[in-house]
Amino acid sequence: MWVNKGLIIVPQKKIWWMQTHSMLPTPEHIKDNLYKIYFSGRNKENRSYIGFAVIELNNDKITVLEYSKEPVLKPGDLGCFDDSGVTPACILKTENVTYLYYIGWRPRSSVRMELMPGLAVKESEYLFKRIKKVPILSRNDNEPISILTAPFVMKEGEQFRMWYVSGIRWINPDLPQYDIKYAESKDGVNWFQTGKVAIPLEKDENALARPFVWKDGKYKMLFSYKKTGENYQIGYAESDDGVRWKRINNHHYSPPRSNWDAEMQAYSVIIKNKYFEFMLYNGNSYGKEGIGYAVRERKEYT
Repeated sequence: MWVNKGLIIVPQKKIWWMQTHSMLPTPEHIKDNLYKIYFSGRNKENRSYIGFAVIELNNDKITVLEYSKEPVLKPGDLGCFDDSGVTPACILKTENVTYLYYIGWRPRSSVRMELMPGLAVKESEYLFKRIKKVPILSRNDNEPISILTAPFVMKEGEQFRMWYVSGIRWINPDLPQYDIKYAESKDGVNWFQTGKVAIPLEKDENALARPFVWKDGKYKMLFSYKKTGENYQIGYAESDDGVRWKRINNHHYSPPRSNWDAEMQAYSVIIKNKYFEFMLYNGNSYGKEGIGYAVRERKEYT
């Protein structure tokens, strides 16, 4: 059973790029019980930047050791797909490089927003550099909507596998519909969009968000889902092959609620130490108050 431990990574008023929000926790394991948690904060103009907090897992608690004073990735050049903000989605370490798959933001034109995926590579502990100035996925006849976003990437052998949020249609200029689809790559940079739907919408749902995948016997996925007019909740699914998934929304991957996440639970990830699992996620108002966590004992020790 999960125990809700409250907020842990919160906006820092003394740091210019994170005046509000700590959105989409994205973990990178450093060593032992140390992790970097990348997230996006917003400056006083409400533009999103990517930075990090260093945390340590201590038994069933998390301690924040450091916040980055400067962002590791800033919004892109004027007119580019990410000129209005950037948000992390996935960190992938390969033999030679560390990739940051991220979300690029553009504001309203005829519709409320455009969200497209970008890719950067780590240059130092405090800086990532874009590999491309254009998105790594593209619109096509099967995916014509400019919501192709929140990529989660896993490397298995020589193959890279991606699960990502894909736009279906706009019901009105403020209400898009999107599900989770599947893509493949030989290099992690250039992608074949298979068109296969990994997690479809269920009745009355309008949005699925932020897949987080791991393999533990089966493939397992946390994602967020919401019905029209409601807020995000945490969903869970399993798969034998990573392509065809079975949703188990009533699974035990939903922590008990508290004040900070009473209205919304979203964008969840899992990290572990020897005895405990930690779920980091955003609560009310898309992480405006910060990132919180819940903890439970690992199954083999319960």
